[in-house]
This record gives sequence, structure tokens and C-alpha cells, in this order.
Amino acid sequence: MSQTRWMGIDLGDARVGLSLSDPELTLAHPAGNIEVGGDYFQALDAVVEQAEHDSVDHIVVGYPLLLNGKEGPSAKKARRWSQNLRNRLEMLASKGQLRLVHVPVVELKDERLTTVTAHRQLHEAGVGSRMHRPKVDQQSAVILLQEALDELARDQRSNIG
Repeated sequence: MSQTRWMGIDLGDARVGLSLSDPELTLAHPAGNIEVGGDYFQALDAVVEQAEHDSVDHIVVGYPLLLNGKEGPSAKKARRWSQNLRNRLEMLASKGQLRLVHVPVVELKDERLTTVTAHRQLHEAGVGSRMHRPKVDQQSAVILLQEALDELARDQRSNIG
């Protein structure tokens, strides 16, 4: 039986932060950044490669809704990016070029305040302010994925009981 892994993605203007779950779907950990220099659509191929390398079968993409819950320009861009990722994965699978058992689920997840939380966690961990920028997208991806994993665990417990 192959192991299950989930990936978290935080789309930033300078870099895309990645996180991965453990095979038990309990903990999220940092998995690096992809430098994108203002256009995170160029990260699609690198994300697919990372997903293949780590046998990912579920991808959680940060969906930066406005504080009032509405979709602003960043959330629309994230939705378009997620659809492009789905399309790329399905196209590769249809050509027999996807090195995964099946096409991963791509899910948008509300990420309001994850960047604020990531900055706070980095500060509390003693990471200097100058080092926050290269780490914040990755840490935001960890927070996003951990929330999704915690939600999955709650749902599984409620289905058992």
C-alpha cells in the first residue's frame, strides 16, 4: 500500500511556500519555497514535480479571502491558479505522463490571517525580523496544511462516534 501525503501551498508574490504532511496525516512540516519573482503561475511545473516526488494525493491551496469573507483580487488569482494546477495534473495524467497513482485532489482553503500567525510564530521562535520574509510563505503553508489536517481528524472522529 502506498503512503498518503498532503501538500499545503501558500501563494506569495515573491515565492510560493510549500508544506507536506507526514504519511499518517497528523503533522505538517515545511517543504521549501519556490522563487517566482512576482508571477506564481510559473510555479505550476515545480509544484507538480514536488507532488510527484513526494507521492502527494491531496493539495491544499491558500485562498486569501477578504476579512469580510468576500473574494478579492488575490483570492480570484488563487482560484485561477488552483484550476490551472488541476488542469495541468489532469492533462499529464491523460497523456500517461503523471508519475502518481491518481490525480491529486486540489482544494482551496480559507487562509485569512495565516500570514499574521506565521509572523507571530517566527517571532516567538526567535527568528529575527530580517529572516521572516524568506520563511513566512513556507510557515503560512504549514499553518494552512495543519488546519486542513486537524479538520480531517475532527471529521474522521465525528464519523466514528
